[in-house]
Amino acid sequence: MSETLKIIFGLTGGLAIFLFGMNQMSESLQKAAGEKMKKILSMLTSNPIKGVLAGALVTAVLQSSSATTVMAIGFVSAGLMSLPQAISVIFGANIGTTMTAQLIAFDIGDYIYPIIFIGFLVNFIAKKEKTKSVGMVILSFGILFLGIETMSTVMKPLASSPIFIHALEKVADIPVLGVLVGLGMTLVVQSSSATIAVLQNFAMQAGPNGHSLLGLTGAIPVLLGDNIGTTITALLASIGGSKDAKRTAIAHSIFNLSGTLLFIWFVPQYAALIKAISTHGPELQVISRQIANAHTGFNLTMTIIWTPLVWLMVKIVMKIIPDAKIEKAINPNEPLYLDNKVLNQPAAALQLVAEESMNVANIVGEMLVELPGVFKGKNEALRKEIDEKANISKNIYKQILDYLANLYSNGSLIEEQAARSAGIMYILNEIDRIRHLIHSLEEIADEDLENGLHYSSTAKSDLKVMLEDVYNLYYDVLQVVITGDTEGMHRLMEKKEQLTRKNSGLLKDHLKRVAKGECNDELTLSFTEIISNIDRIAANLMNILEAVSGKVNLNSFHALGESQGALSEPA
Repeated sequence: MSETLKIIFGLTGGLAIFLFGMNQMSESLQKAAGEKMKKILSMLTSNPIKGVLAGALVTAVLQSSSATTVMAIGFVSAGLMSLPQAISVIFGANIGTTMTAQLIAFDIGDYIYPIIFIGFLVNFIAKKEKTKSVGMVILSFGILFLGIETMSTVMKPLASSPIFIHALEKVADIPVLGVLVGLGMTLVVQSSSATIAVLQNFAMQAGPNGHSLLGLTGAIPVLLGDNIGTTITALLASIGGSKDAKRTAIAHSIFNLSGTLLFIWFVPQYAALIKAISTHGPELQVISRQIANAHTGFNLTMTIIWTPLVWLMVKIVMKIIPDAKIEKAINPNEPLYLDNKVLNQPAAALQLVAEESMNVANIVGEMLVELPGVFKGKNEALRKEIDEKANISKNIYKQILDYLANLYSNGSLIEEQAARSAGIMYILNEIDRIRHLIHSLEEIADEDLENGLHYSSTAKSDLKVMLEDVYNLYYDVLQVVITGDTEGMHRLMEKKEQLTRKNSGLLKDHLKRVAKGECNDELTLSFTEIISNIDRIAANLMNILEAVSGKVNLNSFHALGESQGALSEPA
């Protein structure tokens, strides 16, 4: 095999090992972190500084700014996050992604195989899922460095190639060319962390004069190009998303483009500053750390500049993508929140499932609010509206189940997340049963009207009271589901018992009216079925409460008490 082929195969193979190790480490870190990701995401508020911190922390866990930006775009597209929030998260993600370069800068070549062995041993021996994930993190960390070591080994012959040296001299002398090289590398590999790792390895190779082939001054423009290249992932993720999703992706690009346009004029001065604040020593030994510091310094500086100017960034992206006068109509049968792009981040995907579940609960609640109207008399428009809402909630319910099935098939759910998803499915199933019972109540009312049977004014009043009582219970139970606050559960259980006793009393009152000739005896069966269905709805609500007592809830992406999906409080 020729020397050129050996270098190509070694470089691509080493890069593949590096990317595999990095992806495995990201997945394992997510599993080890579990639902702690949810707590990090809950930091998101209108405060840009908290958004920056959340973005940095999430990216440090995921080890991928692309994953965080895709997640942020998914949230803003679903309407769970405002545009300023998403932009501040992306600013933070740019800081968080520099952690990878900082890790790579450590010289642990002599310890790679012991790290791999220890990681394998922990993963192999451990029984607990989280411990196994920790073992996989260590193992992946070792594999990541094995990829770097492989690339470093095959790059050594390049240091003596006149053609290669001449090409690097051009890159070092022309900063714009360096930016284009970095941009091209990241577009091909689709990972700025990987291209920065390659850059660090190139820079560590000694040229004929004994100095770095590239030098820090030559590496910084390539680094700037890498940062621009990584924004392409965000732009691709925004395709098919909402206008705010596209604006978020553009904000990511503007952040890095503006930084490049600023730093490109001061590359020698910036290189001198980084050398002054970094570890001192022989160039080949410290340049990897210097590149990592330059990466961190760039993103930190641009975040400090842009964070107070989030309002300006919002104005810019709103100008680039303005609001249309006529918005595209939303298909009510389509989910509002579910986004397949975030399936690889289970903690985030479950947040979307929680929001979509509340969407279904809202639609069923609206059916319950409108139900008393069907007992007042023939109303085709109202009946059609309830039927449409029944079909919409049923369709979205099925799509949530499909989404959860895809989440399971990814194999990235930890035990805690799998239990939560099963709990959400249980609650959704109970809500869907309530939908079916409401539809049955509507059919009973329609059948009576078709047969020319009409309730007395007293019976209509009793029916209205029963339906209002069950709606009040529905509203109260959903508040518990949203907040997870189980303190008032005993009160709600008592409320259900009171509703059952009250309904029993109303049935007796109906029978008394029949005996007196005040009510049609042919309506007795219908009246009994109506009370039975209302009691069954109450029983389904108690099943939901029981699930909440088992620590299953729909705590949404928003801070507690601020859920977008909360029903309107009954008057």
